[in-house]
Amino acid sequence: MSTQSAHAERTHALLGASKAAQWINCPPSARLQEGIPDKRSEFADEGTVAHELAEVKLRSLLTDVDADTHKSLDEQLETIKASKFYGHEMEDVVQGYVDFVAERFAAAKARASDAVIILEEWLDFSEWTAPDQGGIGDVVLVSDGVMDVIDLKYGKGVPVSAVGNSQIRLYGLGAWANYNYLYQINEVHMTIAQPRAGGITTDVMPIDGLLEWAETVVKPAAALAFAGEGEFKAGDHCRWCKVKATCRARADENMKALAHEFRDPALMDDEEIGSILFVAEQLKAWAKDVQDYAFEQAKTGRRIPQWKLVEGRSNRTITDKAAARAAMETAGLTQDKFLKPQELLGIGDLEKQIGKKELKALIGDLIQKPPGKPVLVPESDKRPELNSIDQDFANEDFGGVLND
Repeated sequence: MSTQSAHAERTHALLGASKAAQWINCPPSARLQEGIPDKRSEFADEGTVAHELAEVKLRSLLTDVDADTHKSLDEQLETIKASKFYGHEMEDVVQGYVDFVAERFAAAKARASDAVIILEEWLDFSEWTAPDQGGIGDVVLVSDGVMDVIDLKYGKGVPVSAVGNSQIRLYGLGAWANYNYLYQINEVHMTIAQPRAGGITTDVMPIDGLLEWAETVVKPAAALAFAGEGEFKAGDHCRWCKVKATCRARADENMKALAHEFRDPALMDDEEIGSILFVAEQLKAWAKDVQDYAFEQAKTGRRIPQWKLVEGRSNRTITDKAAARAAMETAGLTQDKFLKPQELLGIGDLEKQIGKKELKALIGDLIQKPPGKPVLVPESDKRPELNSIDQDFANEDFGGVLND
């Protein structure tokens, strides 16, 4: 199977690693979502191309390939570069990831000269879940005493940490089950590389601790999930659930939140306000999910009681800009009456067109990053706390806006 088709045909098992947080915390959600197709997005397609590029680069750099395989990899690389998703940013980000994996592999070979690298292999964790359950591991490094499991996430929307992450732990279990016969594995290093968002995080566990987690947490939850039993439970794991908009348990949980008596904030103390801010964020996310679901249903012709689909507002457009320009020029209008002056592209677009390193070399001394607008976030956020608006932003003008 070619690199492209292998990535495109990644299967999503009933108890797959990518959904582990869901079926471990809410076991019956696995069967409830069964049969509902995954919604493919451009972000997912972009991520697939990035994974393809990473695999080609890693195979070419770190594995022994014969002339025919090398030629095949070159052809795959040209196909990837022809994708609409490929560009300077993807090249730079993926190359950084490849360099990181190469460093980890060098460290593995320092521990054991016969260390091996395994790319894009099926990691089977059926022993702790159900028959034929597993997932595709991006990179596995096996050396004496230590196993590295590395997962690339190209997305930049939601930062994902490896610490306590069920998905990467299941990959670690599958890798150990597949390859522990090669070496005596004492600990597993589980890494999520998310260059465009969360950076690189690693969780290190002794193999005994990982196996204990598998026996005490994964096995019981998997048995319930496979049988379609257990208790529905709402939480952060609902974010990617396919039925999150219509889930009764999530609705009940959010209706409990509405039991708060929202009064004038001046009548509440700061402790109450802090708690209600979490409730408000939870309710906003739920409301948007329900609205999106209802809109999609209405588009298919299904009527939502008390609601209807109507034509929204639109802006006027010029159908033929060249003809419009010619008409105004013929009328003797000066260009400043109908043309915008030329403007530089934004920094992100310039990096895509020119490349990050090249742009930095050209105008790096002309680029600055001003302080971001102050925003109120939970204490768990990793960013350092500001002393106050007056002290930390004395010379900045935000027009009275405190939130993004």
